[in-house]
Amino acid sequence: RTLTGHRDLVCSVAFSPDGQTLATAADDEKVRLWRTSDGALLRTLTGHRNTVWSVAFSPDGQTLASGSEDSEVRLWRTSDGALLRTLTGHRNTVWSVAFSPDGQTLASGSGDSEVRLWRTSDGALLRTLTGHQNVVTSVAFSPD
Repeated sequence: RTLTGHRDLVCSVAFSPDGQTLATAADDEKVRLWRTSDGALLRTLTGHRNTVWSVAFSPDGQTLASGSEDSEVRLWRTSDGALLRTLTGHRNTVWSVAFSPDGQTLASGSGDSEVRLWRTSDGALLRTLTGHQNVVTSVAFSPD
């Protein structure tokens, strides 16, 4: 099946934990949510002001994180597409986002050579990890 909707480069895809939804992020500054059973477009998430490079679902599937070239991370409620919060502080493109296994922490990696850890419940910055000499293009959590 081909999903048609983005106007340009698709940069990231992620399946929801239950496999029923696919999130796509693209150069058109949008995130789209698709129903996997039939490919129907469920909703389009707008608000980023530049390319969206990364998307990730929370472990419970209720929240989607997106990271963008606008230096922001956005958290969205997947049930209705509502913007829950915008996480700011990076000084360059956010290349990667990832939820911790318990969903309480989000990591973001950026072109500012930093990894930031955020509390998902309120968007508070928990810690900034420095020391990288170049762009951080991927972040992940250990399963344990």
